[in-house]
Amino acid sequence: MNDHDTVPLAAGRERGKMRACDADRNRVVEHLNVAYSEGRLSKEEYDSRLESALSARTYADLDQIVTDLPAARRAAAPPVRETNGFAIASLACGLAQFVFGPLATIPAIVFGHMARSQIKRTGGQGDGLALAGLILGWAAVILGILVLLLIVGVAMSAGMHGTMH
Repeated sequence: MNDHDTVPLAAGRERGKMRACDADRNRVVEHLNVAYSEGRLSKEEYDSRLESALSARTYADLDQIVTDLPAARRAAAPPVRETNGFAIASLACGLAQFVFGPLATIPAIVFGHMARSQIKRTGGQGDGLALAGLILGWAAVILGILVLLLIVGVAMSAGMHGTMH
């Protein structure tokens, strides 16, 4: 017996002779699925390679199945889009009207329009919040105008009734 027989395989050395596990075979099957869906393999090629992948015993067997295919690309995680700060402020001001009265009405409207403009430009999140803030702000403006018209109407009506006597 010589030293070569007793030395374990170093990492990466003789990789092709190492036995593959189910997870390794599944990765190759997924790689074949992607290649087939992209039109790189015919149905017959796909079926043949799939059978070979499922019965592969070593890394060399698996490598031979995908050697002529481009490396599998990992799907990039979509970037996390932050909620627009003006949208949050718009909704907060719209709700604050119930506590502080009309003091928060104009900021709710201004922040809402600023948020929606930025969201359209950058693709951020929070359009619904901005819209809710705008609706609350404009509803307060419309309600204020209606109340003012009602007060003026009542005053005018009382003035007309007062002059008729």
